[in-house]
Amino acid sequence: MTQERRTAIVTGGARGIGAAVAKKLAADGYAVAVVDLDESACVATVDAIEAAGGSALAVGANVADEASVADAVERVATELGAPTVLINNAGITRDNLLFKMSVEDWDSVMSVHLRGSFLMTRAVQKYMVDAKFGRIVNLSSVSALGNRGQANYSAAKAGMQGFTKTLAIELGRYGVTANAIAPGFIETEMTAATAARVGVDFEDMKKAAAAEIPVGRVGQPEDIANTASFLASEGAGFVSGQVVYVAGGPRD
Repeated sequence: MTQERRTAIVTGGARGIGAAVAKKLAADGYAVAVVDLDESACVATVDAIEAAGGSALAVGANVADEASVADAVERVATELGAPTVLINNAGITRDNLLFKMSVEDWDSVMSVHLRGSFLMTRAVQKYMVDAKFGRIVNLSSVSALGNRGQANYSAAKAGMQGFTKTLAIELGRYGVTANAIAPGFIETEMTAATAARVGVDFEDMKKAAAAEIPVGRVGQPEDIANTASFLASEGAGFVSGQVVYVAGGPRD
């Protein structure tokens, strides 16, 4: 990048999609704060970035806790620079059919996805406004369209889309864009855990999923990282309030 190095924050950056996004943004020239609940879990991602010549910082934070978020963002600003790119990727699943779903299962998912994204965005947006430049990328999901056993997750991911569109309206005048990525079936530890939970062989699950996907394969974390890279770029300044389904085919 020709401009002064910018700082990006990637939540849930220790593994899976978050780690892939963090590595891609670092390769693009950003200094990247890799944020996850357990700081030590971020070390592998940070080490990979630094080994490739990038700049990164491991930050432990609970995105659903206001004080933890404030401390984390202040640390990033101090140690890496004012953050002007935010990838709200942190998420959990607590899948169950509605009649089996506990209030705790519901609240936990809402807290990490929605409260976490709200707290992180609120803490970071002032740096974006000051810089007159900002890129917010929120992770939604095809589950936002509805998915059996995921009333909590589907509601949270649909909520991320409404949140994104409102951010785009409120912050656009300050040079800040907000977009959402809605992944389809992505091969990660989380999808492998889902297969194990329902008693299905993961390879069989991937094969069945690929058969239903027009491009004929399941997604990889890098597919999401490449999309995030574009949405975070200077060149994406006229793209805002959009939900991009990265699912190997069309979604309604």
